[in-house]
Amino acid sequence: MEKILDLILLFFVFSFVGWCIEVVLKYRQYHRFINRGFLTGPWLPIYGSGAVLITVAMQLVSRWDDGYGTTFAVSFFLCGALEYGASWFMEKRFHARWWDYSQKPMNLHGRVWIGNLILFGLGGVLIFKILDPLLLPQFARLRLPVKEIVAGVLAAVFIADFIVSHFVLQLVKHSVEHSEADNTEAIGREVRLMLHDRSIFYRRFADAYPEVIYKTERVAQRMERVRAETERLRRLAEQRAEDMGSQLAATLEPTALIKNDLIEKQDALIRALYDDSTATDAQRALKQEIDRRAEKLSARRERTIPLP
Repeated sequence: MEKILDLILLFFVFSFVGWCIEVVLKYRQYHRFINRGFLTGPWLPIYGSGAVLITVAMQLVSRWDDGYGTTFAVSFFLCGALEYGASWFMEKRFHARWWDYSQKPMNLHGRVWIGNLILFGLGGVLIFKILDPLLLPQFARLRLPVKEIVAGVLAAVFIADFIVSHFVLQLVKHSVEHSEADNTEAIGREVRLMLHDRSIFYRRFADAYPEVIYKTERVAQRMERVRAETERLRRLAEQRAEDMGSQLAATLEPTALIKNDLIEKQDALIRALYDDSTATDAQRALKQEIDRRAEKLSARRERTIPLP
């Protein structure tokens, strides 16, 4: 029981630390305070969940190997899976994507990317090797009733915050589902306008995620049509470019080369059809005249000085 209480306290500590990190990062980006997260309180549960997962997993794995490389790898994959799962669930549940790494290198469906995964690995090493050894002994010094009270109060406030925030998200989901807009930007404007007309809890949510991408089936179908039409136009352009190239090559072929090729083919046809044993006198005379002209043309070619 006491270990569970320690993990609960650890969850809230790192949820608060994660909230502080996000607030600082967004302050540097937007130059104003932004209360990050879909919860109103100063906590981001995805950070706390990641820290607890790393702690529990490494306590199990450390029986065999607790090196820095193992800690990095476990944190890398566990927190990556956690971020991917959270993004997928929130998008399916509320028709919105809260973060999108599609423009980042080596991303997976825009939900996670290599830069964050490396930070997760390094953060896991920091948590298990440095912060856990500092925090867990401090929790152990607290008497069990004190821990129960602190964990209980924090959990009660967290649950109440979650319920209120869930109602806000349900309103967002309802607005997205019933929006007549056919693109994510227009839907986002409608949602922000709707939230700003309500209480401070709703306005806070609108400010917390200025880059949120709202998605509906209508938008998804429209984007698929745009993608298919773009691909069709690309193929059509490639085909036209290929046809024009062939026509241009035929137009630029020198007339002399065409004549020479034609003469060679005519000679080949004559050789195939002419039989001296069955030919008439007129045919033999014509054949001799053709051969004489061909020799004359060949002699002219040999005397022609090629251009450099």
